[in-house]
Formats: sequence, structure tokens, C-alpha cells
Amino acid sequence: MTRGTGSLPGPRAPVNLPTGSGAAPHSARPGGRCCPPLRPLPSKGAPLRVCKRTCFSCLTSLIQQLLLQYVPVKGDHVIGIVTAKAGDLFKVDVGGSEQASLSYLAFEGATKRNRPNVQVGDLIYGQFLVANKDMEPEMVCIDSSGRASGMGVIGQDGFLFKVSLGLIRKLLAPKCEIIQELSQLYPFELVLGMNGRIWVKAKTVQQTLIIVNILEACEYMTAEQRKQALAKLSGN
Repeated sequence: MTRGTGSLPGPRAPVNLPTGSGAAPHSARPGGRCCPPLRPLPSKGAPLRVCKRTCFSCLTSLIQQLLLQYVPVKGDHVIGIVTAKAGDLFKVDVGGSEQASLSYLAFEGATKRNRPNVQVGDLIYGQFLVANKDMEPEMVCIDSSGRASGMGVIGQDGFLFKVSLGLIRKLLAPKCEIIQELSQLYPFELVLGMNGRIWVKAKTVQQTLIIVNILEACEYMTAEQRKQALAKLSGN
């Protein structure tokens, strides 16, 4: 199959979409938009390979996989930011098209008299109990047994940042080499959300920022380049 190349963001990608009466209609998904004559104008940056035969399908699926707005999925563990209190519910920004709701009873040991100490601006690590296109996303901070299992309010210290959805899936893979190599550099705490958000805390602010920079750079570095960078840091 013949393949073409392109880069994002920037000028029009070198993609020729089918036109004419027999061409199937196309619609741009989040992260790209179509302008006459149906040429995709990417708006977010990532390397891509485009199949000329099904070019637009390849373009949109790659953009969605690499960097796009997160779409909630039931069971996904994510990092959210509490934006408001509304009665017995908290509103949580999870990076999707709409905010998720979180009941004060969705915490381990929570009752009407013993409410969790959650404030606007707090970081929440939880999972989706409800996530579909017809209903507002609903989060909980307990598993099926009613245990927190590491979920709940994340500590005040630390650093929160965002990476692409493609990188977060790589970091969440079992026995991820990147995490194993970083753990040999500094001791640190790490929380990974399927919505692309990462919270990290090391012993010092300097070490925390070094880990953040390395994780962000892993998007573009090869394994060999990453090992060389870590070797230089460990030698200092």
C-alpha cells in the first residue's frame, strides 16, 4: 500500500481527497477541520503517516489516537479537577467535552454525616461508573468492593501536566521501560490518568521538574536517546 507523509500543525497536509459525485461525504473530527475543496487543516502537532487510498480516514484516526480531546470510557481511571460543588455532587473537569459528576458518597467510608473533605481545585483520581453519549459522565473513587484502591483526592504537592493519549497508553503498559528507567534515577510518586493527565512528585522540586521534562520528551525521543539522556542525568 502506498503511503504519504505529513506533519502537524502547519500548512495543508499533502492529502488528495476523492471529489465528484461518486465521492463519499467526509466530516472532520476534533483536531482537524475541512475547508474547500475538502482538504484537512490539522490544528494539533504530531507526526503522521497517511494512506493515500483511505487518506482522510487515516488522518482523523491518527489525530484522535495521538492527541485529541479525551472521550470518557466506562472503567477508565482518570485524573480530574474539581470545579464546583452542586448540592450532593461535585463537578469534575476530566478534559472531555463535558464535566463529570462525583457524589460525595462515592468515597470509601463516606456517609451523610462523614463527608469527604473535597474542595474546589482539588485533584481527584477516580474511575468512570457511567460513560456514554446519552448521559453525563459519572465518576466514583471506590471499586466494586467499596474500597478506595488508591483512588481519591491527590496530595496538594506535586506537578500536574498533560501528554498525548498515545503516550499515556504507552506509560500504562505493563512493565513500561520508561517508568522502570525513571525509577532508577529518582524515587518519585506517579499517578497516570487515561485522559492524558499525569501527576508526579519527587523529593525536591528540581527532581520533579526533571521527571516531568523527561516524560514530556518521551513523546519524541527514541529509546536510545532516552537512555542517553538518563545516563547523563545519573552521572551528575
